[in-house]
Amino acid sequence: MASSKRKRGDGGAYVAPAGYTAVPVTFSKKHQSPHYLCVKEHKVREDTDPSRPPNRTLFILNVPPYCTEECLSRLFSGCCSVQSVEICEKPGLGEKPEAPKSKFFNTKTTLGFKVAYVVFKSPVGIKAAQSLSTQGPLVISSVSHPVQTGIHKWIAGYAASIVDPAELKKEVDAFMQSYDQKVAEEDAKAEDEDGIPDEDGWVKVTRKGRRPGLPRTEAANLRALEREKRKRARKELLNFYAWQHRETKREHIAQLRKKFEEDKQKIALMRAQRKFRPY
Repeated sequence: MASSKRKRGDGGAYVAPAGYTAVPVTFSKKHQSPHYLCVKEHKVREDTDPSRPPNRTLFILNVPPYCTEECLSRLFSGCCSVQSVEICEKPGLGEKPEAPKSKFFNTKTTLGFKVAYVVFKSPVGIKAAQSLSTQGPLVISSVSHPVQTGIHKWIAGYAASIVDPAELKKEVDAFMQSYDQKVAEEDAKAEDEDGIPDEDGWVKVTRKGRRPGLPRTEAANLRALEREKRKRARKELLNFYAWQHRETKREHIAQLRKKFEEDKQKIALMRAQRKFRPY
């Protein structure tokens, strides 16, 4: 098998991609083998995003899964005051995802290595962060700022996933109250616009007029079909033509013959089941 290519120099030093600077970090002081963050100044050709201002935004690759926004803010706070930190699954144009409507149903988590954007309050933070490559490795987890991993992280995640019923009920009630208010406003607006033509002279037809429309359900459709059948039966003229008389007599005779045969079978069955019981 061919040997895998690693980004290491002849002397074993880590070689960062072109344009990036390798900043060594370790999980704790006990670990001797460092992990490298690839950093560079964030520059884009398109319109700049206000949340990622030029000359103050540091773009970071190879962010490990256990490294949080708080960890990055603490690691690079020695370079300059950090304004904000954003961790993403992959590089983007700065369009922030829509904030979750509920904390109880936001279960999406980003797995694996990620990218990050660190915004400093001053442009000097970019140069200071790039100069960290010549210094010793930065420590992610310390005694004062421990980072949970392994079973401790799983236990904490499981404990955080347990929902408080009272808090959940409070959020659901607030959501339903907001929804009912929204529906009431829409109904009031529709009632005000009912029968009023628009600019082109068209009048919007709704289900809440004098004769509201029927719900399109299976039961409603069956009831409508039954009403149509009864309506047609009332309109139909019975025994008006000669052929209707003949068909009616023929159907009546057929029903009498069928009833006669059924009665004969019942009598034969009763005779077969009859037994002599003197006592």
